[in-house]
Amino acid sequence: MVWPEKVFNAQNRGTNMLRPIPKDDFVRRFRLKASLRALERVRKTIGERAYQRLRDLVVFRLEGREFEIDKVGEKIVVAYSGGSDSTATLKILRWAGFEVIPVMARLPQLREPVVLKATMEGAILVDVPGYMEEMKRLIEKRAPICGRCHSMVMKAVESYALDNGIKIVASGDLLSFGSASIYEKGSIIVLNLPAFLTLTKAEAIKILGRKYALGFGCPLWRSATKRAPILKRFGIQRILRELRAGALTEDMAKVLIMDVLRA
Repeated sequence: MVWPEKVFNAQNRGTNMLRPIPKDDFVRRFRLKASLRALERVRKTIGERAYQRLRDLVVFRLEGREFEIDKVGEKIVVAYSGGSDSTATLKILRWAGFEVIPVMARLPQLREPVVLKATMEGAILVDVPGYMEEMKRLIEKRAPICGRCHSMVMKAVESYALDNGIKIVASGDLLSFGSASIYEKGSIIVLNLPAFLTLTKAEAIKILGRKYALGFGCPLWRSATKRAPILKRFGIQRILRELRAGALTEDMAKVLIMDVLRA
């Protein structure tokens, strides 16, 4: 069997970071309208300038309506991993005029090139208290680690935002559509920007403007699968959810599933 190439390459041509959604794409257009309703619910909290610019982004996706890009005067923290989704989130928000602060969790599995790339983007590294103890506990139980890892990292990033008086924390989540794409969480607003704009993985890679090697899981996850192979099943389930949601193409899903099976 011949599998698709693992390396996907797309250039971001033109002046726009984004492209409008086709008129016949009912599902994604429905999700964008749900994003607008969710945005209305946090309007007072985020302020009029941030509200209007985020609305401009969604309306551009829906209608292709151009808008003037200037400085918004609003800081946004981005939970930054260095992957395609968080990097696309960073680039879109900076392009849209926000003052973006990438915050990366200082995790033991981070490789030096990833940290170097993050610091070149101006990233701030934060600690995640009790991280390895919790990961070891889950691996011993042969339980999924990705969801818990994500929640611990987001808590550390959100704490940084709170400590520095920043209201909005953005992530590269592709799947949290509608009311989950932007919402209040205590004293902050969580913005899952790719889901908010119904961005696909292919679009995220296009925004990077360079070759991108698709792969699933961090070094810790890949190491954990040796002890608990059932983690591969959970990984494949995640890939299939993204495929069903339209965030992945079939070729991308095949590449990622093969990568999981080889881990």
